[in-house]
Amino acid sequence: MSRKCSLTGKTRLVGNRVSHANNKKKRVFNVNVRTVRIALEDGTTRKIKIAASTLRTLRKTSK
Repeated sequence: MSRKCSLTGKTRLVGNRVSHANNKKKRVFNVNVRTVRIALEDGTTRKIKIAASTLRTLRKTSK
């Protein structure tokens, strides 16, 4: 099960974990993925995985 937003396609980012001694080690920034139900035009519902930032944007535009 991938951590990917099904609407925007956002995936994880790779960066550095930096210590006080300025040692660099690779780390991963995962996407905050939520499973939500959406209602389709024909009246059925479907579960999709979307990022929390995308969910905020959808709720803001639906008002």
